[in-house]
Amino acid sequence: MRPPNEPALDLSPSPGDEVKATTCYMCACRCGIKVWLQDDGSQGKAIRYIQGNPAHPVNQGVLCAKGAAGIMQHYAPSRLEKPLLRVGERGKGEFREIEWEEALQLATSWLAPIRERNPDELAFFTGRDQSQALTGWWAQQFGTINYAAHGGFCSVNMAAGGLYTFGGSFWEFGEPDWEHTQYLVLWGVAEDHDSNPIKLGLGKLKARGAKIVAVNPVRSGYGAIADEWIGIRPGTDGLFAFALIHELLRMDRIDLDYLVRYANAHWLVVRNPGGVDDGLFARDADGHVLCWAVAPPPAEAGGGWERVASDPAQPSGSSDGADGTPPQPSPAVAGEGAQARADAIDISPAVVGEYTLADGRRAVPVFQLIAERYLDPQYSPEAVSEHCGIPADTIARIACELAQAAFDSNLRLPIAWTDAWGREHDEMVGRPVSMHAMRGISAHSNGFHTCRALHLLQLLLGAIDAPGSFRYQPPYPKPIPLPNRPGKTRKADGTLDAGPLGYVHGPEDLLVDEHGQPRRIDHAFSWAYPLSAHGMMHTVIRNAHAGDPYPIDTLLMFMANMSWNSAMNTGQTMQWLTDRDPDGNYRIPHIIYSDAFASEMVAYADLVLPDTTYLERFDAISLLDRPISDADGAADAIRHPVFDPATQAGGDGRKRDVRGFQSVLLDLGARLGLPGMVHADGSPKYRDYADYIVRHERAPGVGLLAGWRGEHGDQHGKGAPNPGQLQRYIENDGFWRAEVPEHARYFKMANRGYLEWAQKLGFVGSTAPIVLQLYSEPLQKFRLAAQGHGPHQPPPEHRERVATYFDPLPIWYEPFESRQTEAAAHHDRTGEAAQAVDAAKFHPHPFPLHAVTQRPMFMYHSWGSQNAWLRQIAARNYLYLHPDTGAKYGVADDDWITVTSHHGSITVQAKFAGNVQPGTVWSWNAIGKRRGAWRLAKDAPEGDKGFLMNHLISDITPRGDYANADPVTGQAAWFDLRVDIRKASDDVAASRPRFAPLGFAEADEAPLRYGGALRAKAYRR
Repeated sequence: MRPPNEPALDLSPSPGDEVKATTCYMCACRCGIKVWLQDDGSQGKAIRYIQGNPAHPVNQGVLCAKGAAGIMQHYAPSRLEKPLLRVGERGKGEFREIEWEEALQLATSWLAPIRERNPDELAFFTGRDQSQALTGWWAQQFGTINYAAHGGFCSVNMAAGGLYTFGGSFWEFGEPDWEHTQYLVLWGVAEDHDSNPIKLGLGKLKARGAKIVAVNPVRSGYGAIADEWIGIRPGTDGLFAFALIHELLRMDRIDLDYLVRYANAHWLVVRNPGGVDDGLFARDADGHVLCWAVAPPPAEAGGGWERVASDPAQPSGSSDGADGTPPQPSPAVAGEGAQARADAIDISPAVVGEYTLADGRRAVPVFQLIAERYLDPQYSPEAVSEHCGIPADTIARIACELAQAAFDSNLRLPIAWTDAWGREHDEMVGRPVSMHAMRGISAHSNGFHTCRALHLLQLLLGAIDAPGSFRYQPPYPKPIPLPNRPGKTRKADGTLDAGPLGYVHGPEDLLVDEHGQPRRIDHAFSWAYPLSAHGMMHTVIRNAHAGDPYPIDTLLMFMANMSWNSAMNTGQTMQWLTDRDPDGNYRIPHIIYSDAFASEMVAYADLVLPDTTYLERFDAISLLDRPISDADGAADAIRHPVFDPATQAGGDGRKRDVRGFQSVLLDLGARLGLPGMVHADGSPKYRDYADYIVRHERAPGVGLLAGWRGEHGDQHGKGAPNPGQLQRYIENDGFWRAEVPEHARYFKMANRGYLEWAQKLGFVGSTAPIVLQLYSEPLQKFRLAAQGHGPHQPPPEHRERVATYFDPLPIWYEPFESRQTEAAAHHDRTGEAAQAVDAAKFHPHPFPLHAVTQRPMFMYHSWGSQNAWLRQIAARNYLYLHPDTGAKYGVADDDWITVTSHHGSITVQAKFAGNVQPGTVWSWNAIGKRRGAWRLAKDAPEGDKGFLMNHLISDITPRGDYANADPVTGQAAWFDLRVDIRKASDDVAASRPRFAPLGFAEADEAPLRYGGALRAKAYRR
């Protein structure tokens, strides 16, 4: 019996009255969440709690600070409440509210004439939306080639580098083998993408003692728990990778059998300097690639490059000499043998040597070219050490550790499987070395080749989709290159002949006019940036302002804060958005923008279409877009409305009148009569986005969602639309997952079981093996064009550029900003072909420090750094520098300093940090805000002391001839920034530059609180 004064305690209280399972949208991870609701006694249901969903395949119940803070995202004071029409000058943030019908009629009145006269006058660019399967299709139906999403300033180097090499990529198309890897290298990895799965995986590695190495100029997040941190100089990752490759080749610690079995190491490359076929694969009369088949080596032959692959079931690329020392490489001698089809089985193809083909041409295997290039002393650890900032003995040791982990582990899984050629294997031989990479290597002007360098390193170790290595996530791998090429022409109904984005196979696929000049407003798929598979969002506003290559009429943007933290050259970008021609008209006549929040970009719109929060709409996390699969299963998911937005009060207490942008887009398409969006009588084909998700088919039986297809919902992957599909997802906690059969989980590129499973689900068109490309023929086709061969050749001004950077094997070159600012300072305008690898050749640099940004684990872009709960972790940023750097430049901890690049200057507060290599300074990205934006208080720290590095970053190269981007893919080179620092010359207490506050309504100065009514009600109960 309890004492009479002891209160009754509920030891297992329910988090709420009702729970709904959906998908988070606080970053790109797309975790499963459970949203607990409770009646707050005033406006109905309110969020009581958000927790991770233990059943969800992405996060398995884990939830980060961002996900938990989704409550304050949904209730953010900055939420937009009604459509807005500009009434003042652009950029002031002065609007009047209008009704949806007026807004849609106005948008239609701008867009309809464009589609009638020239659809390319619409530039449609979306930010970090997760519905690109819809938005890209919509652009195709409208007929504009001017469409792209945010990948051009985010990760296209990563995607293209991988997809042109092994049919997958880092980022969201693959993952380390968390269960079996013994050695993980993280290259340039921040904590913002795929964060919860990585945390789960790192926990597994730490628990069983696997080694984790972090390669990054800054040690934060995952790097902080790594066993070894390698503080590399920014932009030199590819050079470090080449030194590792050099050592592996020198030691003969490579998996030649893997390279012959799964890659094109033995494919013959024509050697015909100056000829039209130089560097292309040798082919027979029927177009089949050739190799040189030789007799098997004698039994007493040791290791070394004379070895050939004969037994595909038993990799032998790591065997040592009889005395235990690595055998010295000795190239095979051209002699007995004959040309044969490279895809033939039961032959012994040569991997080194030079051979005479039946037609008299000379040719060498791909591996011969690799050996010739990367054994060059310029790639030795001693040669690259100073430039990378890594001791030579560290480089040599890491190479040995990689080889030991890959080849001495004896990892074998007792799983029988059948390869694509029908040969049966009793086990799966592992290579337990994994790598993962992100923006730190991608966002450089040499990022494409750096990504390729990392993949070459993986392939030499046999560490792509072997047990313990990097693993594909379905629907990958894909054919190399992918078959979908960018749309070029319009059909009779005005639609593009293909989607506006895609993968270029050769010069014939470029979007250029008869003079070789770009056709797209962003110059994507032009001779300047040929493989720009994600488009080039970062060039749109400059080019639209300049009318280059032609004027546009309307800029339609979604979730892209292009007037602030998503823009290079931020100050001038704001001017371009507001600039007028001599007649007083805006140079960009119309800007339509959709967002859920009052971001900086909203102020520059003429028409604002208010989006919902992620808890108020349907979304499809589609396998056609950015998949959430893991290596052992294919998965997709939905979001569904936890709330009707009409029931949700805005910042001023009124009910909000907002609509999901995807539904608005379909409404606009129907009003415009776009094919695929209307019936024959002109009536809308789709009620809204939810209806589109269910009924739209990209190809017969293929829709946005793969689960519960068919009339009765009993088909998966492919099948007719199922009217009850969304309900089936809701009943299954919002996701669908199909397990990859156990025998099909590794070697997916050449595993018959996987290829048949993937074909059945619609991921691949055939069960043919996918050959991994050490040497990229599409790149060589561009180089030949630049050398004057073929019907499609670059204009003279681009020839040297294309010939230099379209090397079919990975190369390294100094990032453009570093090289060109140094050259300008020393009056040395060297050509594009100048390659400076030897650090001793460099003069003192006029901007001696590298500057990079990191994405904090607790925030994701600007939409996270306006969150009331997350702001309590950090509401302003500092420029972090090593104490040794401070001493060198006379800067003390907490001093205000001026940071100068070739482009501009900022004044910020410095903070000492030992987690950065001394030649680099860094800061958190996207915390700095423009005053007045996001409905923060007028004196909010984000607008007072917070800052952006973006003001220092030019959108064009120092020489002014190209975009500040990778020359292959056009990816924005954010991390090439070079700066100088000095103590501020006057007393300052706020960051600079400063801009006039935007005219949005100010936030209530009272503290923002949440949940009081819910707690009080719970207490009363």
